[in-house]
Amino acid sequence: MSSIPDWFWAAVEAPRGEGQVEVDECDVHFVTWGEPGQAGLLLVHGMNAHAHWWDFIAPRLADRYRIAAIDLTGMGDSDYRYEYSADIWADELAAVADAAGLGGDAIIVGHSFGGRIGLHAAVRHSGRFGGLIMADAGIRDPEDDSGERPPMGGRPVLYPDVETARNRFRLQPPQDCANAFLLEYIARQSVMAIDDGYAFKFDTDLPASMSGVSRDDAEADFRALALPFGLIYGADSKLFSGRTLDYMRSLRGEDFPAVALPGAQHHLFLDQPLEFVAELDALLQTLRR
Repeated sequence: MSSIPDWFWAAVEAPRGEGQVEVDECDVHFVTWGEPGQAGLLLVHGMNAHAHWWDFIAPRLADRYRIAAIDLTGMGDSDYRYEYSADIWADELAAVADAAGLGGDAIIVGHSFGGRIGLHAAVRHSGRFGGLIMADAGIRDPEDDSGERPPMGGRPVLYPDVETARNRFRLQPPQDCANAFLLEYIARQSVMAIDDGYAFKFDTDLPASMSGVSRDDAEADFRALALPFGLIYGADSKLFSGRTLDYMRSLRGEDFPAVALPGAQHHLFLDQPLEFVAELDALLQTLRR
């Protein structure tokens, strides 16, 4: 335990709240930090992740932001649906922003798949939000054949006990991570009791039942985006490249702030959590000018 830094304990033990709001007959769970009336910040997790991925990030910004981290339906502690869509998830972001008291100009920060959903929300509900930051998420050049994207989703597995389930937790896409204490923390938040055993907190039917999230859909949204925009990506990420950044700038038709986080892969705030917070804070200030 002595190898776990003090900043981590201070973050995960910081005061926070929880809530839920109904969207299209499903309950959407969220976690909050900071005081109402401060500038709003909405954090969106990646595929098969959940709001607690932000537990050690959000408190470091809570002295100056009112923050909410959402569990998209089909993941975390939110309800499951028979069908999922970018429209529904975008509506969930707007509803959580309202329910959490984020104010009318909240900035969305979305990691990976959450960046894609944040992008759609920033277009679909452009009057509700004040900006968008995508974290290792982007629009890939259609002519880029540098490698196949890893498949989303997973297979249904029922584990006999909670420790076995936690020990099976893996990052997707796979990568190493020097901060084992962060992986252990996330694994502990990722397991639920179900039937006669334990499973991870995501709907294994989700990838086959979602719509509106294709690369072409994302490109159309990015072309239509009218809000201030910024980007943070892992300098060593296998899912975001300089070519992706160049293509996004060509789509935007203008420059935008983009930060490569040294020593970070796709799960950039696991690799470099303090550096991520510092860069995110600076980018938030840039977008709010």
